[in-house]
Amino acid sequence: MEFGATSPRSLEMHFVDIHEVLPEEEEEENEENKLRKMADHKTDKNVNNKPIRMREMKRQHKSFSRQVSLETGFSVLNRESKERSERKALPRSGKSFGGFGSNHGVGIEGRKGDFNIFRTKSTLVRQNSKLPLRKESGIETQNNDVSAGGPNESDNRSVPAGRYFAALTGPELDQVKDSEDILLPKDEKWPFLLRFPIGCFGICLGLSSQAILWRALSTSPATKFLHITPFINLAIWLLALTVLVAVFITYALKCIFYFEAVKREYFHPVRVNFFFAPWVVCMFLAIGAPPLISPQNLNPAIWIIFMAPIVFLDLKIYGQWLSGGKRRLCKVANPSSHLSVVGNFVGAILAAKVGWKEAGKFLWAIGFAHYLVVFVTLYQRLPTSEALPKELHPVYSMFIATPAAASIAWGAIYGEFDGLARTCYFIALFLYLSLVVRINFFRGFRFSVAWWSYTFPMTTASIATIKYAEEVPTVISKGLALTLSFMSSTMVFILLVSTLLHAFVWHTLFPNDLAIAITKRRQGKEKKPLKKAYDIRRWTKQAPLSFVSSMRRHNSADKNSDGEK
Repeated sequence: MEFGATSPRSLEMHFVDIHEVLPEEEEEENEENKLRKMADHKTDKNVNNKPIRMREMKRQHKSFSRQVSLETGFSVLNRESKERSERKALPRSGKSFGGFGSNHGVGIEGRKGDFNIFRTKSTLVRQNSKLPLRKESGIETQNNDVSAGGPNESDNRSVPAGRYFAALTGPELDQVKDSEDILLPKDEKWPFLLRFPIGCFGICLGLSSQAILWRALSTSPATKFLHITPFINLAIWLLALTVLVAVFITYALKCIFYFEAVKREYFHPVRVNFFFAPWVVCMFLAIGAPPLISPQNLNPAIWIIFMAPIVFLDLKIYGQWLSGGKRRLCKVANPSSHLSVVGNFVGAILAAKVGWKEAGKFLWAIGFAHYLVVFVTLYQRLPTSEALPKELHPVYSMFIATPAAASIAWGAIYGEFDGLARTCYFIALFLYLSLVVRINFFRGFRFSVAWWSYTFPMTTASIATIKYAEEVPTVISKGLALTLSFMSSTMVFILLVSTLLHAFVWHTLFPNDLAIAITKRRQGKEKKPLKKAYDIRRWTKQAPLSFVSSMRRHNSADKNSDGEK
């Protein structure tokens, strides 16, 4: 059938609703309709002419249906999709907790500060029977959102590694971007255990490595002229042991009551490396134990107990890097990944101390192989494929720890600071100097617990320098050892004072840990408007014949373009 033979009436029946009425234009149409109705009402009062009134109403109805017919159906569909998205989307304040604080729920009062989403699932079994019922689509269902993990059960499952890089920022990926939603309220203080991150073991790393440093300063022939008393090593060792016990007990309570939050920290690309920290600290304390209380030869059972969790984590983490899955190294690599490698070198040092040198060689080989891979991956490109922002500059200090620990481990295994040990030490020394000359890298940052993880690389480099000064006893080597030792001890002292002030005076040491509350997928993502929506609306307002003619011109233009192609 040709277009010219089509009647206007038949065209009206083929209109399809494809676009929603814009709010402003819809209001204008409503105002025009009201004015027309008022005018019709006045004419009805003044002139009782029913035929004229009927013709006017028919004319009005035809013009109105011609303008609105393209929009009403899509308006209904879009309104329903908006209602569904409003029920799913979380506001940026985090108060709604998946709709609990909104008006969508029936029979549910707004809940503020409901943190059961991260509680251990076994503790919530008895709570399910006490939860209220809600009506949705005419069916009463029990509200299992809390026990199932919030607005969506999948929100508590493993969050993709790329999602953390996309949603978080800051020195340790601990700050949520403004465009992201979270599962918990931002303007409310969370329970202490939820605010206690695994990064607190960085405090133990800094203090326990200082115990090793001061033992070396008091017993090394290169620093014997200083006459340093061994009681300093004893005091620092006891302080580090006390802090380790306190942090370990606190985090164990978090594992008991908020295991879902611990799982999220494990899937975090930065914090997963801090799961090595407790066992590295234990080995630090075993290596740096004061001669007054420790035997000459340690029991090998100590090495087995402390090294078993690290081997288990090595198999898990390195297996993910090797398998090439979603958590492959090129995707999750960051400077804190050196922590997972340092544990092997520290274990090699302790193995040599207990007399198991072959086990130490085995661990040294594993650590060195993975250090090369991590170093090359981080050196050529970071996982974000962008230059590090200013807030991330302090993490460069993690590059120092691994080669310095490798040099100390090689010297402990083979009994001398030979060529390979010196090679690793010189790499660490060059990286150290390349950071020291860039002082602006470490200025203008707010204090956080994460800063403690940057102290033990400085201390490890100082210990390696003392070992080098023993093999090459010159004024330069001894002066460098004293300088680096003074810098690391000063940094630890400043951070210790800052930590005490923030914890007991200002009460700002543990803010809300927003990093664990991100959603698995980005919520409330707006849909892009249809292209050329304004032209479609303009066409709907045209007369039927002019609309058909414009369609014919458009089709002919498409045919000509296809012919040219």
